[in-house]
Amino acid sequence: MTAEVNSYYPDYATETPKQFQFSPYADNGGSVVAIAGDDFVIIGADSRLSTGFAIYTRDQNKLFSLSKSTVLGCSGCWCDALTLTRILSARMQMYEQEHNKVMATPAVAQMLSTMLYYKRFFPYYVSNILAGLDTDGKGCVYSYDPIGHCEKATYKAGGSAGALLQPLLDNQIGLKNMQNVTPAPLTLEKALALLKDVFISAAERDIYTGDKVNINIITKDGIKEDTFELRKD
Repeated sequence: MTAEVNSYYPDYATETPKQFQFSPYADNGGSVVAIAGDDFVIIGADSRLSTGFAIYTRDQNKLFSLSKSTVLGCSGCWCDALTLTRILSARMQMYEQEHNKVMATPAVAQMLSTMLYYKRFFPYYVSNILAGLDTDGKGCVYSYDPIGHCEKATYKAGGSAGALLQPLLDNQIGLKNMQNVTPAPLTLEKALALLKDVFISAAERDIYTGDKVNINIITKDGIKEDTFELRKD
């Protein structure tokens, strides 16, 4: 019908409809890995903050120290990560002032799950991995989906390269589907070397992971920070 009208009236024309899309989320990439032992836990995250093929910065720390025994690693939408960690830190300060003690890592894990579930209809677009020592001094790792489902484990990978790193951790630490293998105790040195190896492999396959890795080593003596350089292209 429009073509017939335009043939009779050449000056009459209709514009095709234009469609505009807006998304409140942005994926800024990044990967987080945490490995727990009997009396320690280490967590590492790369420092690249990017969108698509554009790199915003090569030196962004994605690890947030919540207490002397608890560290949260965040990747994904960076503005959501900053908002979430700011509210989480404020609630931990309120707990400390009210109860006169620092919140333990399992309690922080439960509170974070509740906070994420509260925002389930407009969730934080963040991949969270919480690492720390429990009340007995043993290492523990908690991973989350965007709406607050929590899973406790001894090792976990998340973020843009999480699907690449998790099978490697399953093989090297979990010894999944391996026969006639005697599991050896996981030492801090072995866990640290393995964490560096998995990030090296991630940098080879994931353009959103690179530059360097920020590492936090959590023991009964506190948190020790370390860095490890990755490829920058």
